[in-house]
Amino acid sequence: MNTPESGTGSSAADWARFLASWARHPIKMGAVAPSSRSYCEMMVRHATTELDGPILELGPGLGVVTRTLLESGVAPERITAIEYDPKFARMLGQRFPRVNVIQGDGFDLDKTLGARRGEKFGAILFAIPIANLTRAERQALFQDYFSRLLPGGNLTQLSYLLTPPVEALPGAFSVSASPRVWRNIPPARVWIYSQDHAGQTGAVES
Repeated sequence: MNTPESGTGSSAADWARFLASWARHPIKMGAVAPSSRSYCEMMVRHATTELDGPILELGPGLGVVTRTLLESGVAPERITAIEYDPKFARMLGQRFPRVNVIQGDGFDLDKTLGARRGEKFGAILFAIPIANLTRAERQALFQDYFSRLLPGGNLTQLSYLLTPPVEALPGAFSVSASPRVWRNIPPARVWIYSQDHAGQTGAVES
């Protein structure tokens, strides 16, 4: 059976699965459609995958970013993908048998990672909706994520918002933005959170 690791997959079927899941859980899903290839490439381009360490993907969905990571040369054994939806997690495991897929909560990494809770990652790629969280809760969540990064590692986030979903936190992390990706539904950008003690928001490119 072909898997997306070899570049195959049914995009039409994935759209149907994604929309069905969105209809059941719109707040948990966040997006109204799977991210486009251009959008995924933008995210992977800005992630610090060149660091020598494992990669953590939070909210992989049906694996569009996972596939892009693999196509960019990241070894599947380096990727840990945490997916909340049991059906999506099961499909991810079938599609990417060499990727470490965990069905669990990306908001509770200590519980989800278990014995690996103390592991440090070279990059975190984040695609979990956080619109229902307060500003303080978002910043606290990202502080936890940054405690799990190797020196120089960053966190990249997919978002349709015009302003950072998580504001820079002085002394902890700064945030900048990629150019807007117009070939996506809806158009969106990648937010890049870096270990910058200046804690300043970088310029947004249009």
